[in-house]
Amino acid sequence: MASISSLGAQSGLDLESIVQGTLDAERRPKVNRLDRQEGQLSVELSFIGELKSVMSEFKTAAGKLADADQYSQRKTSVSQPDSGKAISVSSDGDAAPGSFAIEVLNKAEGSRATSTPGAFATADDVVSTQAGSLTFSAGDKTFTVDVAADATLDDIRQQVNDAGDNFGVSLNIINTGSEARLVASSTETGVGNDISISNTNADFDALSTVANDGTAGGMTIAADDQATDARIRVDGIEATSADNTFEDVIQGSSITVEGETQPGEFATMTIAEDNSAVRKNIDGFVKAYNNVVGLLDQAGAEGAQFQGDATVRSIENQMRRFLSADSGGLSMFNAGFGIDEDGRLQQENTLTSVSEVANERFADFEKLFAGETGLGSRIEDYVNTYTSFGGSLQSRTDSLNNRLDRVDDQRTQLNERLERLESSLRQKYSGLDSLLGQLQSTSSRLDQQLSNLPGFSRNKD
Repeated sequence: MASISSLGAQSGLDLESIVQGTLDAERRPKVNRLDRQEGQLSVELSFIGELKSVMSEFKTAAGKLADADQYSQRKTSVSQPDSGKAISVSSDGDAAPGSFAIEVLNKAEGSRATSTPGAFATADDVVSTQAGSLTFSAGDKTFTVDVAADATLDDIRQQVNDAGDNFGVSLNIINTGSEARLVASSTETGVGNDISISNTNADFDALSTVANDGTAGGMTIAADDQATDARIRVDGIEATSADNTFEDVIQGSSITVEGETQPGEFATMTIAEDNSAVRKNIDGFVKAYNNVVGLLDQAGAEGAQFQGDATVRSIENQMRRFLSADSGGLSMFNAGFGIDEDGRLQQENTLTSVSEVANERFADFEKLFAGETGLGSRIEDYVNTYTSFGGSLQSRTDSLNNRLDRVDDQRTQLNERLERLESSLRQKYSGLDSLLGQLQSTSSRLDQQLSNLPGFSRNKD
């Protein structure tokens, strides 16, 4: 608020100090009151924001324990035989805990066809002076390669191996020193899935298992080279698979054959409950619970700003009730939880501990926390009444922000009122300053006139 003019310049009086003193006397108590009000509201708003945050974290932690899927996790391990790795395994929630002895009797293998001796002298032999095609099949897989005229045996080998739609056929040439033998291998396993090679040019019969006229071609599959199934024995019960993966031979488990076991050997597969995720989520739940309780204790302590606050008392009471709340015939105390002398949640009580329950009665945690009526969902619903849009904490936050806005409005109004008061004071004291200045000037003139009168002396007795 800038000065209208320099007060006291005419009268010599310190009128500026009088104006500022009057304004300060009017301003100070009101500003102090607004500062106190704003400080209290800001502290309360900060507390409500922190409370909303820790309760949201508590809700998230409870929600993780409410997820039923984590209680059906399985951990599968394998003890391999001395001869080497025989199987790899995995299990899902449908698998029941147990231990199984598994023998691998036979790996699933693809087939192999070999050309007739003497069919090719070298890899550089031209197979045909005319173009044609070769079709490769195994099981339900097939692809065709168009071969140009004058292609050599090695040209065809490379063309087949590089074909973009090749499903797993590889051609190799074995040079014996006196001739070249073509070998065709397929990765398609399973009995009945032997490789088949047909052609559209009789010159390619030596490359085919089926000749152009439908008879046997020059490529043959020996009995030991036919495609085979995988065979395993689980606790003495034999099972087969067209490939090396056995799905649900043990319900809820997948077994992949890696190698064959030696007679008298077996791999031991063990399925156990995997409670690591639940244990981790319980740790998070305990931490989140104690964060809420700790904040409430601090805020509601004797002499604290929120001592006796209705919201603090209500949440404190409900947090204690959660400890004894029944779900599925259980409570948190039954599941091994306890509280210390400060009301903090602990993972043990005088009777048992969370660790013991997890090892001996793991399913009890699912009964307690999981499902729509479990404690986890009930905690989520309770916290939502405070933290969700329209919840009590959100409503209180909105109210506090509105009150802070009103404090800002009052500050603006106070400043405007003080500006008007200052303007009024300056106008009044400006007139006084002018009047006193005129009186002082008049007095000076009178003194001067009197001093000029004959015989007048101010120092006369």
